Formats: sequence, C-alpha cells, structure tokens
Amino acid sequence: MAVLVCVVLILAMFGVSDGAWCVCRSDMSDSVLQKSLDYACGAGADCNPILSNGACFQPNTVRSHCSYAVNSYYQRKGQAQGACDFAGSAGLTATDPSSNGCTYPATPSAAGTTSTPSTTNASGSTSTTPTTFSPPGSILGGLGPSGNTISSDSSDGGLPREARILLQLLAILFSVMVYFSG
Repeated sequence: MAVLVCVVLILAMFGVSDGAWCVCRSDMSDSVLQKSLDYACGAGADCNPILSNGACFQPNTVRSHCSYAVNSYYQRKGQAQGACDFAGSAGLTATDPSSNGCTYPATPSAAGTTSTPSTTNASGSTSTTPTTFSPPGSILGGLGPSGNTISSDSSDGGLPREARILLQLLAILFSVMVYFSG
C-alpha cells in the first residue's frame, strides 16, 4: 500500500507544469502590447524572427509579435521570477505557441545569449534596434518585467513556481515517510 501511495504522489507531482513560455495576454489592447513588444526588443530579446523577413513575422499582428518578443526576453533572462509580467500584459503558459515554422524557444539555452538585434537599413549601415520597433524610453516607465510580481501559470491554480517546487518536495518527503513507516 505504501508503494502505491508513493507512486501516486510522484505521478501527481510530475503532472504540474512549470509554464515554459511567456505570451502576451489576449485581453490587452494593441497599444499596451506594442509597449511590451518595444520594451522586450529594446531590452535584450531576439526580435529578428519577427522582422518582415523573419520566420515568425506571420501572423503580422501586434499580439503575435509581442508574444514572441516577451518569450525571447523571458527565456534570455533565464526564466527569472517576474521576467514575464510586463506590467500585467504577459503571462506564462504550458502550451507551446510555436506554429507554421515559427519556433518559440522553451528554455534559456534555446533562446541564446542576450544581445541586441541588428538590422541593415536601406543605406547599408547596421542598426542595433529593429526599425519596426521603437526602443523603450521614459514613457514606458514601469512596463518592464517586475521583480515584485510573481508570474504564474493558470493551469496549476495560479501557484508560483516556488510554491509548486515546495509542494513537490513535501510530496516526496511524505511519500518517503509513508514508505518507511509501512
């Protein structure tokens, strides 16, 4: 019986998702999402795939481009707590948003190193900021990821990652105690 309890607890523990992708919320206005997009692209996200010749340009919507940019930012920040908030305009999901040849990185290693995207303008000179996005400025105050906000994935009841890890550790401890007491 104790072994059965251990197996059930371990299976339940692995059913919890960490929410590997950061996406922009569908209930936000395009102007809010554009600000988040601008911030992410100006603060280290790889936004080259959402430029007009990029693999993730289509669908050509603010929400789609915003989601790619905030996910790139989140992954490049090592999935740090608060790196997927953007003043409440983004959140974590366990559902892979990749589609039609556009692959969203799901891990920090897949996102590459933090760098500022570069483009070549009509005169042939290289620019470090994509021309389709404006860099963040003082008007964006407070739009960056918030270190005070714990992002959560709604698929697990809204528990922050730290709480899920603690619950997983408690489940392991409980199952070991049950195993050795039975």
